[in-house]
Amino acid sequence: MNAALLRLILAQVFLHAAMTGTRLAAPLLALREGYSAAAVGVLLALFALTQVFLALPAGRYADRRGLRAPLRLAVISASVGAASAAALPVFPVLCLAALLTGGATGVAVIALQRHVGRAAANPTELKQVFSWLAIAPAAANFVGPFAAGLLIDHAGASPGDLPGYRIAFALLALLPILCWLLARQTHELGAVVLPPGTARPRAWDLLSQPMFRRLLFVNWLQSASWDVHTFVLPILGHERGLSASTIGTLLGAFAVAAAGIRVLLPLVASRFSERGVITASNVITAAVFAIYPLMGSALGMGACSVMLGIALGAVQPMVMSMLHQITPHARHGEALGLRVMTLNASSVAMPMLFGAAGALIGVAGVFWLVGGVVAAGTRAVWGLQAPPPEVHNS
Repeated sequence: MNAALLRLILAQVFLHAAMTGTRLAAPLLALREGYSAAAVGVLLALFALTQVFLALPAGRYADRRGLRAPLRLAVISASVGAASAAALPVFPVLCLAALLTGGATGVAVIALQRHVGRAAANPTELKQVFSWLAIAPAAANFVGPFAAGLLIDHAGASPGDLPGYRIAFALLALLPILCWLLARQTHELGAVVLPPGTARPRAWDLLSQPMFRRLLFVNWLQSASWDVHTFVLPILGHERGLSASTIGTLLGAFAVAAAGIRVLLPLVASRFSERGVITASNVITAAVFAIYPLMGSALGMGACSVMLGIALGAVQPMVMSMLHQITPHARHGEALGLRVMTLNASSVAMPMLFGAAGALIGVAGVFWLVGGVVAAGTRAVWGLQAPPPEVHNS
């Protein structure tokens, strides 16, 4: 990993941590002020909602302007969002902070992924750089909430008082500035210019490409599997009589396993194809979902959680590598935008669907249903085919 890529990874960690820290602090403050669980649910949904609507325009903007311009907008948006919550910590402003920090994260991810994908020289390097870059969200999911939680408990006169929250939001507002300081010197890649007279392409035209549709479907399968585990595991653990700390440990084991496999992937990227890794992930995911509800002990559920984290954690770098190979260079941003929009829309809708299904067929039934869909989707994975290797830098 070179110094330029390390700077971009750290830049994403700081910007993403501003969002994850706000995502912890804002709901806690809303509950402290007496808002209902339903109101907190709406607040949490706003973090993903902006990414659904901004992803496609952000992708087009990145195609036109490169890395620094969209990243600058993301940094300003995230800083303003967190600073607003620090200055006026009331529920409507917390909702605004959720919209701004969530949208900023989506814009930054698209711009960064597009840049590192275009800078890679070959398919093996694509897998390596996306494996390294995928570590950033995992690190940010620890850094942001951990820092915010410490400040909320210890920065005020007493744990959980309003000054502690304000100081936490103020610190979170500074993190995106560190992102900009790290990324502003990044060498901008040359724009990909369409031939004169070429009609302006529409993003939806990408969906007419069978391989892109197939890849998007495969990525959705993995994302839905991630969502169902996050949503259903606490319910299953409660049914098994596990404590809150044990359930939290199981979710933590899943996150650590997902991050750990992404650290190892760059070292073995040249030995495995994208299709092979995604196929293995599908098979393991379907098998784990089949046996997960049968586990009655925390140890057995922990083993399933770790296996699932390894399987699902390995997928994103492979999907990103293949996406950059099957879409035109001039439209990488649009393709990434479509991907982000699809997955965030799914993340908003899937918990409601899982909840309704759980009420009808039980928690175990949800695991088996999703596992069956993933198993059936393995055929679609095997149909993925990247074009012959070519140079990806400009």
